[in-house]
Amino acid sequence: MQVAIRMSALLMLFVCLLLGVLVARHARLPAGIVPGINWWVINVALPALVLELIPPLKFERVLWFPVAAMWLTFFGAWLLFGLLGPRRGWSRQRIGALILVCGLGNTSFMGYPLIEALHGKPGLALAVVADQLGCFPLLASVGIVVASLYAGRRPQPLEILRRIVMFPALLALLAGIAVGLMGGWPAWMHGVLAPIGATLTPLALFSVGLQFTFRLGRGEAAAIGAGLGWKLLLAPLLCWALGTAAGVGGLVLTVGVLQAAMAPMVSAAILADEYELEPTLANTVLGAGIVLSLFSVPLANLWLAR
Repeated sequence: MQVAIRMSALLMLFVCLLLGVLVARHARLPAGIVPGINWWVINVALPALVLELIPPLKFERVLWFPVAAMWLTFFGAWLLFGLLGPRRGWSRQRIGALILVCGLGNTSFMGYPLIEALHGKPGLALAVVADQLGCFPLLASVGIVVASLYAGRRPQPLEILRRIVMFPALLALLAGIAVGLMGGWPAWMHGVLAPIGATLTPLALFSVGLQFTFRLGRGEAAAIGAGLGWKLLLAPLLCWALGTAAGVGGLVLTVGVLQAAMAPMVSAAILADEYELEPTLANTVLGAGIVLSLFSVPLANLWLAR
């Protein structure tokens, strides 16, 4: 029964992604549909999901691991491509693009649906911790610093602070922790938050499908291979080694490693585009990573469960 439920959930992810791809290619889309969907997901569905999942979560010491896995993935990418790029003759723009899209994972739009499909609500709650305390602060702080440095611009500390403080899901996280300390939501509140949060999965995957691109430019194959090799294979293996050496086990280890193994982050590709860091390469890595991760993440889950 449980296997059938998980297979249905994974199938739903494929269907929503495929629908987005088909609609983008064969339908006349309303103007602004992608920004509109993303606005709902980020500002309404994601905060509602966080408010539902965080209050029952017990913040134990072992929860350092899913957060540390996200930081290891990012700073490992910075070290790897910072050393490899000059040896390969890559431009600073290419190096910066790879650090962003292969250091930051799609831990919300892809991570939440996949983790929920594989491990249900308990796994999803841990995925929220990895995303909100790991990936999002990295994107909003060090990610902008990296984008600025490799684009030849000066980072703006006040803008970085504003992005962090005003992010709706982070505010929901803090509110959820406070509610949890006070005993949690009344039952009727779950009936409000749950259906709103449930819209995140289909809409997020549909939006990813609408934005899916894959264009292999000249001389990009090596960079794409190196980037995805780090993001989908080497980074999760390093995180697994860290967690195992530190005595982390069970669902916490599994979710931390799987979140490290997620496809590149959509917002990181947008940031690369904003700072003119080889946006074509960034979007190709993003598209290829999304497709591959739909297979590699369930396979990694099977390997972790051995």
